[in-house]
Amino acid sequence: MPALRAASPWLRTTVLTTLAMIAFAANSLLCRLALQQHLIDAASFGSIRLLAGALALAVILRLRRDRAAPAAADWLAASALFAYVALFSFAYISLPAGSGALILFGAVQLTMFCAGLHAGERFRRSAWCGLALAIAGLVFLVSPGLAAPPPGAAAMMAAAGIAWGVYSLRGRGVADPLASTAANFLRATPLALLLSLALATHARADAAGVALAVASGAVTSGIGYVIWYAALNGLSAMRAATVQLSVPPIAAFGGVLFLSESVSIRLVLASIAILGGVAMVLASKSRRPAPRRST
Repeated sequence: MPALRAASPWLRTTVLTTLAMIAFAANSLLCRLALQQHLIDAASFGSIRLLAGALALAVILRLRRDRAAPAAADWLAASALFAYVALFSFAYISLPAGSGALILFGAVQLTMFCAGLHAGERFRRSAWCGLALAIAGLVFLVSPGLAAPPPGAAAMMAAAGIAWGVYSLRGRGVADPLASTAANFLRATPLALLLSLALATHARADAAGVALAVASGAVTSGIGYVIWYAALNGLSAMRAATVQLSVPPIAAFGGVLFLSESVSIRLVLASIAILGGVAMVLASKSRRPAPRRST
């Protein structure tokens, strides 16, 4: 993208960030479309997504000018990535795209918050209020009612969010995020293939289903991460976390536009509570406890 390289840093960051958020939201839309139309089974979708992502990232790494050293093996990160992809895929068998993206995002952010607490971070009162608001929004979204998402699917998506939070935490501070992501996709693929083999009696896939899974892996996941890592060069940590608030609304809008899904009052109110609560947490600076003096 020569023109983008020549653009101002602000414009370049804005365009890259927008493309990355659309790509992340598109993962929900592609998966939901494939499973809603029974074009492919969930296990096969996850396997093809990981394999396509691993291949796309491997090609990108080969084409990169600065060849990085092989990333150190991190099987915990790879297992968390596999768990996220598998649970994500199975949840979208019956979960609307907008609700799924909102539950996923909320679970990821709550996982990061809890990790910060465990690491000794101290949060201000506004952060605790934001946490309470986000949890209340999640509870309201999944509470029984005509507009509530299926509880089993909602639980799987929440678990997928926790797995993605663990994966994100494992990736903090790595020297080469792109190489690390490629390696983790590669290691997670055999795990997904084993799951597909175990569920082979339920396997089904046509050309359209395979194409959607490949697009999810190679384009919206693989190339999406490349775009996101490029955008991060122009974003502070606070802004990087804040812009991700846009993913659930984009997914919900895409669900209405492409999947004929409806937006309920429950989803709107829950979105306001969850995204507003997360924004309060992000806006509140955390403090680490002062080290104790030895006596």
